[in-house]
Amino acid sequence: MITENNTQNVKKLRLGIGFATGRKSFSRVLNAYAASWNFSMKNENMPDIELSLFVAYDTDYNHTQTTDYTNLPQDIVDLFEDITFSGIKDSRKRIERYYRKYGLSEHDCSFLFDNGYAGKRNRILLAAIEKGVDYLLFLDDDEYPVAVTQGDYQCLWSGQRIFRQHLESIAHADITCGYHCGYVSPIPRITFNEKLSVDSFKEFIHAISNDAITWDSIYALMEHGGVTYADKEMLIKNKPFEEAEENHCKFISGSNLCINLTSPERTFPFFNPPEARGEDTFLSTLLSNRSVIRVPVYTFHDGFQEYRQLLTGALPIKLNPITANSKTVKKRFYNACIGWIRYKPLLMYLTDPAGFDRNVTEITVAFSHTLPQLCSYFEMDDFMNIMPEFTKYVRNVDKHAERFRKTQDLWARMMKSVKHVS
Repeated sequence: MITENNTQNVKKLRLGIGFATGRKSFSRVLNAYAASWNFSMKNENMPDIELSLFVAYDTDYNHTQTTDYTNLPQDIVDLFEDITFSGIKDSRKRIERYYRKYGLSEHDCSFLFDNGYAGKRNRILLAAIEKGVDYLLFLDDDEYPVAVTQGDYQCLWSGQRIFRQHLESIAHADITCGYHCGYVSPIPRITFNEKLSVDSFKEFIHAISNDAITWDSIYALMEHGGVTYADKEMLIKNKPFEEAEENHCKFISGSNLCINLTSPERTFPFFNPPEARGEDTFLSTLLSNRSVIRVPVYTFHDGFQEYRQLLTGALPIKLNPITANSKTVKKRFYNACIGWIRYKPLLMYLTDPAGFDRNVTEITVAFSHTLPQLCSYFEMDDFMNIMPEFTKYVRNVDKHAERFRKTQDLWARMMKSVKHVS
């Protein structure tokens, strides 16, 4: 619980805000969170909290330029005690400093802090630890501090106390993690027909399923047009709880995620196989002996970038369903499938090593049945690429598992000698 600090000798609480970003809309999203901070924190009886901002950006992801991230309005700059930016050129300088400072090889530092999904998060994580930040809250550039619930005739919207909810629990946990609503899943609503049956799609979902994707959850989601609504009862009860371990994982997501940095040796690095996602999933596999608290706060995931008007206060009364008629939706679903299947072999290898070969065989058979049907239904032959991608990552799973273990070892070595920098 946060309490008022009445003594001048007590160290200020330092909260870091981390964005691993690649969208031009970053500054607008940051502005929304800054407004949320001003409304929900400054007007309440709170201790003196010092904010730091950490931004790892990628100009290649969406054809942006450095100033899209660094050219912030003065009122935003004034909100933070310090701001740390990290781009591709800057990351090379940082990697050189890291391997000199921590006695690691340049190669080791390169795959810990490269410009991939995990590398950007690790750069933020280490920078925050070196700066002496107490807690680091990761936010995403396509998620907004509002929740949407389903009313009888229209959507019901509510502002979310993102910062307060995490700060209420993080002092007593290693990690706190919130919820997500809106367009969380890229899977469109399927109208089953002779091209794609419900049984075939169910078989495909089982083949690609992971900690966040199951047939029951996907089918329920499709029934709501692909929209995930916030749980009204959970918001009303407002009760955090300890996340249970399931299949050797304590499930977290990469945003609306707060990490306790007061004991750096208890932190873990992010990791994903090359050109894959899953950096939050692989962190989940390391949390058996860590306290993970689920906090009752949502962010709205604008997965298709169609509701940016939420950032200026325009609240729609209805959310459009995700259908398979749009080329954009089809492409996003395909890209998600590729990303999932690239990290599934390693996830199976880590969580069910004894059943790995059996699972690979079952998935291969399922793909041989279902991929031609997906190509026909979506009118995209690209879906056939899923099989060779899966085979490739199965073939390299030992190498990726070794790299995963080495990443943890390197991080642990760094945490033993990490020192604060000004």
